[in-house]
Amino acid sequence: MCERPRPEARPEPARGERDGVRAPPGPRSARSEPLHEGRSSPSPLVVTLLLADEAQQRFDRLRAEHFPPERNHLAAHVTLFHALPGEHRDAVDAGLATAADRPAFDVEVTGVRFLGRGVAYTLASAELTELRARLADAWRPWLTPQDRQRHAPHVTVQNKVAPATARELHARLAAAFAPETVPARGLGLWRYLGGPWEPVAEHAFR
Repeated sequence: MCERPRPEARPEPARGERDGVRAPPGPRSARSEPLHEGRSSPSPLVVTLLLADEAQQRFDRLRAEHFPPERNHLAAHVTLFHALPGEHRDAVDAGLATAADRPAFDVEVTGVRFLGRGVAYTLASAELTELRARLADAWRPWLTPQDRQRHAPHVTVQNKVAPATARELHARLAAAFAPETVPARGLGLWRYLGGPWEPVAEHAFR
C-alpha cells in the first residue's frame, strides 16, 4: 500500500551529491530529449530504505551533534538508488510497491566507517541485499554508473568536515561501538530537484 511520507524524513544527499536545503523550490523544466541508458534524468528519483522510528531518531541525533550546522538540513537516511529517471516515476513507484509487499526485516549495524571528511555507520542485511539486487536487475537500463556499483548500505552521521575532525570522531565512535540490529520499516521514494529532495511516496513493509 502506498502512503505519503512524513515531512520530517527528508534525507540528506549522499556523498558526491549536492547538498539539500530545507524548502524545496518548484520542479525545474524537464529536457525534451529522451533519456539515454545509464544517464540521469533532469529530476531524478532517489530510493531509500526507511528505518523504524527509534533507530531513525538516534541517527538523527548523531547527525545533529556531529554534522556542520549549516549542512545539517535533512534527516539521516540509507540510500539504495541515487538517480533513477524521473520520467519513469510510475514504473519505479510500482516496483517499490511490489518490493515492499513482504514481511519487515532487521538490518545489522556492523561498524563505523571513516569517509575521509566524515563518518558513517555501516549496515548489512541479506534481505536488503536481495531486495536491492532484484530492483537493480529490473531497472538495469536506467542505472547510472554510481548505482551499478556494489551497494554498501550506510548511514552518514558526519560529512563535509576537516579530515582530522572526521578521524577523531571515527576513533571515538569506533571505540564505543557495539553491533546491533535495527528494524527496517519500508521503502521511500524522493525526487531530486538539483539540491533538495522532494518526498514522493512511502511503501511500508508488511
